[in-house]
Amino acid sequence: MHINLPEKRYYSIGEVAEAFKVNTSLIRFWEKEFDAIKPKKNAKGNRKFTPEDIKNLSLIYHLVKERGFTLEGAKTHLKEEKHKTLSNFEIIRKLESVKSELINLKNQL
Repeated sequence: MHINLPEKRYYSIGEVAEAFKVNTSLIRFWEKEFDAIKPKKNAKGNRKFTPEDIKNLSLIYHLVKERGFTLEGAKTHLKEEKHKTLSNFEIIRKLESVKSELINLKNQL
């Protein structure tokens, strides 16, 4: 899944949910379940997600939604093999990005 977010310092929960095509409640739930997601909160209590949070959410989304891990399985996988998983995940995302760019170029020809 290619996440289409502009380059910003902080993203609102609505922007994040829209980018992942999920409900905001799922983002809040994952925030409670996974220690890797720690959005900042402003005075009103609104969540502001950093690019690092987005990267962690992408990894969690990949494990849970795309690979079919349970939440407990995803937590265990992240704790045991976070570096290896993150490295592989970033490579896959870059290749998907290149693929989508090549498809766009092909369609323009």
